[in-house]
Amino acid sequence: MHVFPAIDLRDGQVVRLTQGDYDRQTTYDADPVSQALHFAKAGASWLHVVDLEGARTGELRHLEVIGRMCEAVQPFGMKIEVGGGVRDEGVIDKLLGVGVFRVILGTAALENWSWFEGLMGNPTYRGRLVLGLDARKGKVAVSGWEKQMEATALEIAQRVSDWPLAAIVYTDIAVDGMMTGPNVEQTREMAQATHTPIVASGGVGTLAHLEALRDLPIQGAIVGRALYEQAFTIEEAIAVLEVDKGADAK
Repeated sequence: MHVFPAIDLRDGQVVRLTQGDYDRQTTYDADPVSQALHFAKAGASWLHVVDLEGARTGELRHLEVIGRMCEAVQPFGMKIEVGGGVRDEGVIDKLLGVGVFRVILGTAALENWSWFEGLMGNPTYRGRLVLGLDARKGKVAVSGWEKQMEATALEIAQRVSDWPLAAIVYTDIAVDGMMTGPNVEQTREMAQATHTPIVASGGVGTLAHLEALRDLPIQGAIVGRALYEQAFTIEEAIAVLEVDKGADAK
């Protein structure tokens, strides 16, 4: 398993939202590039980046800074995945072009399913696309979590089970940014329902929470606020999850 430290971008700054609420933002005194470099130097294999303005408006806003982040961490072998504002192939290609290793699709994929399914036939994208499933009471939310769909995350995970996706990032919105613990049982159900690797997101506040996730058949866990508020260090998180540092993510 892998630790995915998170950097959420808004107005060029590193921020965190509580339960996805844009009016409940905490801004951290950190330059995104320096923060990415800190995680890379500490030994993190992956970095999870979200363009929050992009997620809300549908237009990626932080391509330039994302490119600088990729350049900074490249010597350390860190891989970056990015989501938020990815609505067409042009944006996917731009992100891959600046060094992003995998691109997370959420709203565009879920609201234009035929387009999303068509991407699976492009050999350039095989193993480079991630589906973001953000759920509130089991049902998927899109457009920066401000719009609710009728479909459940579990149903969609089953639907893409045999697609050539790199992973599914599953977020339980109710616990995101709360540090009260991840939804372990729902994450387990997701992992058992699909062949696509699952990355858990939301709720991690202690090393014990990471230990609970470590027992699940998942690819990794995203950690954000707990790192910024020094509940534990990235090095401690890596020690808990990445028992075999030589093993790379699928």
